[in-house]
Amino acid sequence: MRIEPWYEGMPEPTGFNIRNKEVVELDWGGSLVFYNCIVGGVIDARFIPSVLKGIMHKMEHGPLTGSYVRDIRVMLYDGKMHDVDSNDISFQIAGQMAFKEAFHNALPKLLEPIHELVVMAPNEVTGEVIKDLQQRRAIILGMDSTGQNSRITARVPLANLHKYTTTLRSVSQGKASFTSTFAEYAPVPQNVQDEVIAEHKHLEEVELA
Repeated sequence: MRIEPWYEGMPEPTGFNIRNKEVVELDWGGSLVFYNCIVGGVIDARFIPSVLKGIMHKMEHGPLTGSYVRDIRVMLYDGKMHDVDSNDISFQIAGQMAFKEAFHNALPKLLEPIHELVVMAPNEVTGEVIKDLQQRRAIILGMDSTGQNSRITARVPLANLHKYTTTLRSVSQGKASFTSTFAEYAPVPQNVQDEVIAEHKHLEEVELA
């Protein structure tokens, strides 16, 4: 199989004999677009849904960090059958293993939820508030002054908002407030991705020990 990132409106894949196309809206968000490109009966049609089921299982349980996989398209174009051993579960497992290998070879990126933060703080502590946000990997979008207070707008990874309420209260002596709303998913920095992958791998090894 071949896998690629998918986005709405992208051109259909070329170089494949597409038999049919299935778009699956995933329970956790995003889509899986599955193309059956099998010709010549190398995989019997009754086993194609089994391969798809295996792919979806691996996407749900995450081949990289255990996190959901979303917005992928898969072209299934070749395979083999065995007169005795070919069955539903065998093709589910084959689908899982093939997707996992292809996924790792595709150099995937880990996404994280980004929240938009609006902070209202006294002018005299604005510098400290911005400094703290920057330490949380925030991107400052703007700042407006409204009399004795400043309104700071920023986008911050949700993972870095841990204990933000306590910190903001301490910095402003309880005079600042904020609102937080989900904005988007965005790729994490490579060093953070490497740390998360290493931690997940360590936990898997501990569970298997």
